[in-house]
Amino acid sequence: MVTRVMAGLRMDASARRSSPALLARLQGLACAGLCLATLSLATPALAQDAASSTVRLMELSGSPAERAGGMAWLFGGEATLHDLVDKLHELQDDTEMQALVIRLKDAELSPTQVEELAPAIKALRDAGKKVYVFGEAFGTADFLLGAHADEVIGQAGGPVSMPGMHMEEMFLADTLKWAGLKADFVQVGDYKGANEQMSRSSPSPQWSENINGLLDSMYGNVRRTMMTGYGLDESQMDAAMSKLWLADMNDAQSVKMIDTALDLPLLLKHLRSTHGKGLNWGSEVSTEVQGSGGLSGGMNPFALMSMLEQEPDTTPDGDAIAVVHIDGAIVDGDSTSGGLFGGEGSVGSRTIRNALETIRANNDFKGVIMRINSPGGSATASEVIWQGVRRLAERKPVWVSVGSMAASGGYYIAVAGDRIYVNDSSIVGSIGVVGGKISMAELYDKLKVGITTRSRGPKADMFASAKGWDDKALAEVRTKMTQTYELFTSRVKAGRPDIDLAKTAEGRLFTGNKALDLKMADQIGSLDQAIDDMADRLNLDDYGYEVMHFPAPKSFAETLEETFQSVKAPGGLAKGLAREAGLTPMELAGEAIRQVVGEQSWQQLRPQLEGFMQMREGKVLLMSPRAIIVK
Repeated sequence: MVTRVMAGLRMDASARRSSPALLARLQGLACAGLCLATLSLATPALAQDAASSTVRLMELSGSPAERAGGMAWLFGGEATLHDLVDKLHELQDDTEMQALVIRLKDAELSPTQVEELAPAIKALRDAGKKVYVFGEAFGTADFLLGAHADEVIGQAGGPVSMPGMHMEEMFLADTLKWAGLKADFVQVGDYKGANEQMSRSSPSPQWSENINGLLDSMYGNVRRTMMTGYGLDESQMDAAMSKLWLADMNDAQSVKMIDTALDLPLLLKHLRSTHGKGLNWGSEVSTEVQGSGGLSGGMNPFALMSMLEQEPDTTPDGDAIAVVHIDGAIVDGDSTSGGLFGGEGSVGSRTIRNALETIRANNDFKGVIMRINSPGGSATASEVIWQGVRRLAERKPVWVSVGSMAASGGYYIAVAGDRIYVNDSSIVGSIGVVGGKISMAELYDKLKVGITTRSRGPKADMFASAKGWDDKALAEVRTKMTQTYELFTSRVKAGRPDIDLAKTAEGRLFTGNKALDLKMADQIGSLDQAIDDMADRLNLDDYGYEVMHFPAPKSFAETLEETFQSVKAPGGLAKGLAREAGLTPMELAGEAIRQVVGEQSWQQLRPQLEGFMQMREGKVLLMSPRAIIVK
């Protein structure tokens, strides 16, 4: 078995912490108001009887992370998406297990995450194991996962919603004007669109063409997967979606999207009808990882002192493949653990370059996978990381695996790899540049703020907040940004010599399957497949190499030091007061916006606001909007 490791946490997947007994977990559940005291799982059934076969349970809740949290190497935590894939592969060798039930417990999977899990589910079925998906409620992504299973089982009476794909875009030019703000942005690439949210009241024809094509492609991918998995034709799929926009499990069963609707306590009885009366529950498949803190015996001063001395381990014991995560907005400098408005962190060019140099210097790392989930960000940071990837590629093969998105600056980095893997629903492209500033002159007037400006130097006031750009200034900005665009396209041509920029550049966006046809990527495949293919290419022993994830997490001592520094920093007291509510000042502002626009719209708006806040430091962005919301 391949040992999967993140930097600072080395363990075989089979060594992860066991969950509490299945009976206790199931009896403690409170799903859809069910009392599970009558669940037919008596304690003797949980004993591992070698003469009986078992069914095991894997619970999926929330959205699995791409990589482990900063302190997971020490304290442990929830399994990542890659950990879950490993777990599924492990189960192929479980001789007692006949079947696996994947229970969707308020899961929030994306189509791309389903595509990452699907090959491992298929491999498990190919190994002779049955795979069942059970849920108290089903949405689009849940049905997508069910399309890869032997049987889809729903809680009788549970809700179902599969209306299709819907997205809402917010255009803020009139809002900004009302507030006394004016967005001066320039984009290079007619289809780029990243500036339109701030500078227009409605989309341009080019952006509508771009995003409509992307939505058509994603919708087609979802329908094709479901039609194949559920054995439906076009008319049956249309009928199912028309009926299931607001429905229950019985409705879903009537249109063949649910195989069985039953009450949860009857699940084992149902499985026994297929596998025989000797089928019993086996141990639960853990979705947690064990850290190295060793705190199971309780917190004490000696344990704390021991933690302070521990350092994450970034050195493999032998042959290894490194996975470098580009996960979030790309910024200059160091990576951060959370954005200005909360949520995901940012990817700093300095942090990534340090990781690349660490890998380059260690001969035990035989190859590298760049795992990209990013809408882009700073143009200069993207270029710095591109240079680091090419420098690393001089010594070892560097491939790319795209998760949900490698757009704009994310794609800039992707083309530095020697081979690019994408999922069908991955979003790639957005080869274009956007940059500018927001003029606050009218806002100052409304607030009766007197502004006196003083400048020295011919261009000192180019990014002054109290005035906009005239035609001459806009032309000068466009000239500089065109140079950035030309560098971007030259990097794309160097990495993808067969690409036709006339069809792929100017900010166009594509799903992974379309990108393959346009020579923007090489293969449809998950991160796990990319790792396995690289191991085969390098002739690594199937049981003798490690996979380590970078950037490495910080030590416990470094984390404490950063915490204390933030308190001592200017404004630290105000930040501390805000944190009493569990939020930073920027997060408080973000939370106010979230309450106004709603959760789904906020998930689209937050990355855009986060990206444009980078304008405070860098004036040119390779940024692509996150536009698709699957309901």
